[in-house]
Amino acid sequence: MICLIYSDYNQTEMKRKTKPASNDHLKLSQIIKDVHKNLREDAKRLGTQKAWINHCKQEESLLRYAQAMKELATRHWEKNYNNNCKAKSRIKWIYEYCRLYFFDGELLRQRRREIEIARKIVANESCERYLLGSFIDSSEENLFDVKSELEEKMYSESNAKCLKLLDVGSCYNPFNEFPCLDVLAVDIAPASSDVKWCDFLEVNIINKKPDLSQHPIKELQDCSFHIVVFSLLLEYLPSPEQRLNCCLNAYKVLQHEGILLIITPDSKHVGSNAKIMLTWRFILSEIGFSRIKYEKLPYLHCMAFRKSININIAKRWAQLQDNEKFYKNMYIPQDLNNKEMKKL
Repeated sequence: MICLIYSDYNQTEMKRKTKPASNDHLKLSQIIKDVHKNLREDAKRLGTQKAWINHCKQEESLLRYAQAMKELATRHWEKNYNNNCKAKSRIKWIYEYCRLYFFDGELLRQRRREIEIARKIVANESCERYLLGSFIDSSEENLFDVKSELEEKMYSESNAKCLKLLDVGSCYNPFNEFPCLDVLAVDIAPASSDVKWCDFLEVNIINKKPDLSQHPIKELQDCSFHIVVFSLLLEYLPSPEQRLNCCLNAYKVLQHEGILLIITPDSKHVGSNAKIMLTWRFILSEIGFSRIKYEKLPYLHCMAFRKSININIAKRWAQLQDNEKFYKNMYIPQDLNNKEMKKL
């Protein structure tokens, strides 16, 4: 089940502080909102699984959605970002963080941080040493001998296609413009010919290299990507279970020390949905992701999660938290009304 992308940009679209939205802008936004609303209503009426299957078969509606999303992103959002110095393009944010992580030393800094956490786990005997697997060597002097699928060399931005990026819910393949990225763009409603049809929630993850020239894509290789991008994706999915399954699949296809980059819309101030964002961090920590970057932009939450060398390293943060501070599932604001919010 997987793939599209974008979400309720209701308030994002209507509250621009530049000039009022054009009629074309409003019309395109309404197409997006209607699709999101209909999918959520169908999920309540039919159940998530059946609603999603039916949704993926609505080719005409999905094509209209994809075209509207592409126009919004390329003709309106990017233009507004360029005209507003306080705003930043989601594409620019993702690319800049990839550069920082792989080319400017952040990967090695995070690796050293995890090694220190491993030391604490062993010292506190909160985890048997063998559970750390090959993360650390038995001798102290070899503690930094990290076993990872990633090579020890630093990546160079000058090397073409040196980073494999999976863009889930890509729409129009916006990352294809960056020479250092080897992009596989997938969606259930491709808006351009270089985006492959794929339902990421239902994709088979295998331990050998699949034929990615096929259409649709039904298989992906495990531990094969440096980067997975969920840009305006998770809020598109109608249930918390689907969002978690999406993240689990991202974990499977990422190399150790690879990163999952999540962009989700929110026009409110940083504290309004803080519990939701902390819950995402908590739940993803339990499956092996460490959140290493968070930034609230005017209309977006931007997050980077690292697939830890060992799952127990990532889990440690969750184990130190009070479970009562978090929701039980990966909710989005649309899932919760005020009455429900008080219960959860």
